[in-house]
Amino acid sequence: QVQLVESGGGLVQPGGSLRLSCAASGSILSINFMGWYRQASGKERELVARISRSGRTTYADSVKGRFTISRDNAKNTDLQMNSLKPEDTAVYYCNVAGSSANGFPFDSWGQGTQVIVSS
Repeated sequence: QVQLVESGGGLVQPGGSLRLSCAASGSILSINFMGWYRQASGKERELVARISRSGRTTYADSVKGRFTISRDNAKNTDLQMNSLKPEDTAVYYCNVAGSSANGFPFDSWGQGTQVIVSS
């Protein structure tokens, strides 16, 4: 079983910055992707950013140039969010996919952390 713990959400003014963190733990053999998704009220969950085991990154067009995803080590990922806009307001979810110690694949989600961008 793989657990994800997220932190770093909160209330910030437009133009401000926040840093989200996600720590994975449990029976992990390897991680293929670590990423962040978000879901705004009344909308579907969407990919924000993702980083592969090799370090290749993917970003939603709406956050390119403002958000940066990174992996501190094999099991932690951060999302640095700069120049935040009101439309970035959403619940942000960490997602990690890989193989567990027993060889089976896993695709785990965090509990979500609220980000509110408002003056």
